[in-house]
Amino acid sequence: MPQPNHQTVADDTLIRENRWFFGLTGFFFLAGGLLLLQIKTGDDIFFFSERRSAFGDWFFKWVTTMGEAWVYFPALFYFLFRRYRQALAIPLLGLAVTCFSYAFKYFFGHDRPMALLTKQGLFDLVHPVAGVDIHSGATSFPSGHTTSAFALYTFIALCLPYKRAVAVLLFATAFLTGISRIYLVQHFFKDVYAGALLGLLIGLACYVLQERWDTDRRPWLDRSLLDGRP
Repeated sequence: MPQPNHQTVADDTLIRENRWFFGLTGFFFLAGGLLLLQIKTGDDIFFFSERRSAFGDWFFKWVTTMGEAWVYFPALFYFLFRRYRQALAIPLLGLAVTCFSYAFKYFFGHDRPMALLTKQGLFDLVHPVAGVDIHSGATSFPSGHTTSAFALYTFIALCLPYKRAVAVLLFATAFLTGISRIYLVQHFFKDVYAGALLGLLIGLACYVLQERWDTDRRPWLDRSLLDGRP
């Protein structure tokens, strides 16, 4: 009788232990994919433009920062007290997000909402959020903020205990970061959708990679600052 492959068992365990996060993410991709089939490019921008509010403007200007570089520093600091291998994966994660995001942006060359809607003579119908510098040019696809958010919060979700509460909080943060990019007229939903998928794959890949780092020759990888030794 064939024995189960150890890698398959590990993969099954990873999915089972993180079923809340993967379940929420899977639902987002399913529902988002169906939505993309129903809307035209620009409908998403006008949807939020017609529903501006003082609270919405404040909230989405704040939540969009959760996909920026500064969030990697508290994550790195936190993981130094858990496992060095996880802390070392944080800069690797940031590097991967930067490289893949910019490579895809310049490969696809999709116009930002401001650029595309201006070409179509429709941008005057958009109500921008006060105080937000709207980007233009052909760097829309995928959304870098969304890629960053899904990569980082996927990695954190896979590393931390208390899977249910953590999964909901981290998925919601990544999701709202993506929505903020549409609300602030920086990206279309297709950019956010692609960024979420790319970020999920990067976060998952970095988690699996750091788990496979050899501790026979580098036992310090499973130590932390709490051990009182390097």
